[in-house]
Amino acid sequence: MPGCGTAPGPKGPTQAITPEVLTIREADVVRISFPGTPALDTQQQVRRDGRITLGMVGEVLAIGKTPAELEKELLKVYGDQIMAKEVSVTVVSSNFSVFVTGAVLRPGKIQTDHPITALEAVMEAGGFVSGRADMKNVVVIRQVDGQTVNSKLNLKDVLEGKSGDLYYLNPSDILFVPEKFSWF
Repeated sequence: MPGCGTAPGPKGPTQAITPEVLTIREADVVRISFPGTPALDTQQQVRRDGRITLGMVGEVLAIGKTPAELEKELLKVYGDQIMAKEVSVTVVSSNFSVFVTGAVLRPGKIQTDHPITALEAVMEAGGFVSGRADMKNVVVIRQVDGQTVNSKLNLKDVLEGKSGDLYYLNPSDILFVPEKFSWF
């Protein structure tokens, strides 16, 4: 299938696959602090158009940037208008969705406001369907640079304590729990 690739799952018994670098998304709440000019400090939600409104400079595009990238941009935008050449951007809250399907009790969309592992998402979906779920071959389907990448996970080993691997999901990831094939 064109555009599909398979990436290996987590490696090593204690390695955690951490979430990608946090980028600011629509509906995130950000806190922006100006240590030298506290009157400019603000906390606001990123609008649907990806922008926030700041005193003295107006609208600034925040979506798709890391907090560090937004800090650098704000330093440029404010230029000589601020005394201390320091700005701090913090994501206060961030909601995103992942999708769980296959042999789980309640397949569907999972809303979360914090990093979530594949196993936690399965538990949020009611857990594995007993006797039917193939916990050794769980697949995470993720879009990376316009390409579909599939990562295979063995959550049975995690549940049995044989592996300490954590695999964090990214926004819009699809977690597929296949069914075991049984031959009668």
